[in-house]
Amino acid sequence: MLGGVLPIPKSRLGPDALAGITLAALAIPEVLGYARIAGMPVVTGLYTMLVPMAVFALVGSSRHLVVAADSATAAILAAGLAGVAVAGSPRYVQLAGTAALLVGGLLVLAWLVRLGFLANFLSRTVLVGFLTGVGIQVAGGQLAQMLGITAGGSHTAVAFIAALKAFPRTNVAAALVSLGVIVLVVGVRRLTRRVPGALLAVVGAIALSRTVDLTRYGVEVLGEVPHGLAQLTAPSFTLADLRLLLPIAVSMFVVIVAQSSATSRAYAASYDETLSEDLDLVGLAGANLSAAFTGAFVVNGSPTKTQMVDSAGGRSQLSQLTAAVVVLLVVLLLTGPLAFLPIAALATVVFLIGIELIDVAGMRRIYALRREEFVVAVLTAAAVVFLGVEQGVLLAIVASIIDHLRHSYHPRSSVLVKSAAGHWQSIPVSAGARTADGLVIYRFGTSLYFANAASLAADITTLTQHSQPPRWLCLDGAAIGDVDYTAAAVVIRVHQQQHTHGTRLVLSNIIEPVRAQLDRYGITTEVGSDSYFGTAGEALEAFGRDPRE
Repeated sequence: MLGGVLPIPKSRLGPDALAGITLAALAIPEVLGYARIAGMPVVTGLYTMLVPMAVFALVGSSRHLVVAADSATAAILAAGLAGVAVAGSPRYVQLAGTAALLVGGLLVLAWLVRLGFLANFLSRTVLVGFLTGVGIQVAGGQLAQMLGITAGGSHTAVAFIAALKAFPRTNVAAALVSLGVIVLVVGVRRLTRRVPGALLAVVGAIALSRTVDLTRYGVEVLGEVPHGLAQLTAPSFTLADLRLLLPIAVSMFVVIVAQSSATSRAYAASYDETLSEDLDLVGLAGANLSAAFTGAFVVNGSPTKTQMVDSAGGRSQLSQLTAAVVVLLVVLLLTGPLAFLPIAALATVVFLIGIELIDVAGMRRIYALRREEFVVAVLTAAAVVFLGVEQGVLLAIVASIIDHLRHSYHPRSSVLVKSAAGHWQSIPVSAGARTADGLVIYRFGTSLYFANAASLAADITTLTQHSQPPRWLCLDGAAIGDVDYTAAAVVIRVHQQQHTHGTRLVLSNIIEPVRAQLDRYGITTEVGSDSYFGTAGEALEAFGRDPRE
C-alpha cells in the first residue's frame, strides 16, 4: 500500500500536484473518446479516472503508471459486445461492468498463481502491430461521424467503404467542425505537447455550438450528460452472461498484463526504481473491480497518460490522485456544458487518438532491422483491422509464441576455436570444423527441447561425418538453460552413435540445474562423471592430456 506515493519529499508536492492537474486537462477529452470507442456513455470515461485511478495509485507499486480508460481494451470491449446489447444502454453498461469484474478476477488469479510472466508472451513487435491495427480500426470507425453522415458496417474495412460511398451526403457544418478540431489539435501539438490541444478543441467546439446553435445546421450534439457521482451498480452474475463475456475478458486481461507491465517496467528502469509486478497486478485488479461497481468500464495501464505525467514532471502517484480530484470536480460541477459538444468534434478527438496509435516509425524500424518480424507485425495489424480486435489479440499471442519458437528452433550454434591471440571465437558449424586436431567443441545456441533436438543431431552429424572423426566431441552448454525429456533421449542416442565410431562425448559449461537434469535422465551414467568440465578451456586441456593423443 502507498508504495507508488511514498516516500515523497516536500519539494515534490507542488510539481507532482501540478503534473496531476496537467494530466486531468490532457486526459479528460481522451477518456471521453475512449468511452465512445467502448460504446459506453461518455461520462463513464470520466468515471474511470475517479475510483479506479485512485485505487491503483494507492495499491500499486509503480510510481508512474497511470491506470484509466484505454483505447485497446475499449476497442476489445466494443467488439465483444457488438450485437449483444445496444451501445450505451443500461444492459450494455451492466455487461461492461461484468466484463470489468471478470478482468479483475483474472488479475487476482494471476497474482495468486504468479502469472505475471504472461506479459512476456506479447513481444514488442507484436504489440506495435496490434496497437497499429487498433489505431487504424479506431480512426476508420470515426470517419462517418466526422462527416455528419450515417454509414453502416461492423468491420473497419466495411465501415470505411460505406463512409466513402456516403461521402456525397456530407454535412458541411459537421465537416468544418471536424476540420477545425484537427487544425487546432495538430497546430498546438506542433508547438508544444504540454498544452492540452484536445481540451482546447473540445471547449472551443462547445462554445461554438452553444453560441451558434449548430443543431440548426444538422450537427448532432452529445445531449444531456449526467452530473454527480455514478450510483453504485451491480454487474450481471448470471451464468449465461459470464460465459459470454469470459473470452472478451481473457483478451483484455492479456493486453492489460502485457501493456501495463511493459509501461511500468520502462519507467521504473528510467528512474532506477524497484518494482513489484505482483503488487501491480493487485492494483490493476482492484482498479477493475472498483470500475465494475462504479458505473465505469475496464481500465488499463496507459502508456500515453503515463507519458503525459512524466513530461509534466510528475514522479509519484500523487499526480494521479490529484488528477482524480480534478476530475471529481468536473463530474460534480462541469458536465452541463458537455451537452453542447458536437458529436463530430468528439469523433475527431477519437480519430486523432487512433492516428497517434498507428506506429509508423515503429513499423519502419522493424522493417529496417528485422524483415521477418515486420511480417508478423503486419499480419497482427491486419488481423485486428479485418477480423476484429479480439481475434487480433489471440493472433498476437500465437504470433509471439511462434516467433519465439522460430528463434529457438534454429539456434545459432557454433564451433569454438582459439584465435591467434589465444582467445575463444566462434566459427560456423561445417563438415571438418575442428577446435584442435581430433577435438570439436560444439556450442549449442539455446536450451534443448523436443523441437530443436533434431538440429543438435544434424549439426553433430555434419561435424563428425568427415573422413577422420574427432576423438573427442565436447558439447558446450553455456547457452543451455534446460533440457527436456525428448532432447535428453537425443543426447543419449548421439553419445551411443559417436561411441561406435570411437568418438568420446564430453560436456562443458553445464550449469548445476542442467547437470541435475542430465543426472536424472541417465546421461551422466552413459558418458561418465569424469566427462564434465567447468569450461571449454578445461576440456581443451584435458584433451591434450589424454594418453591416446
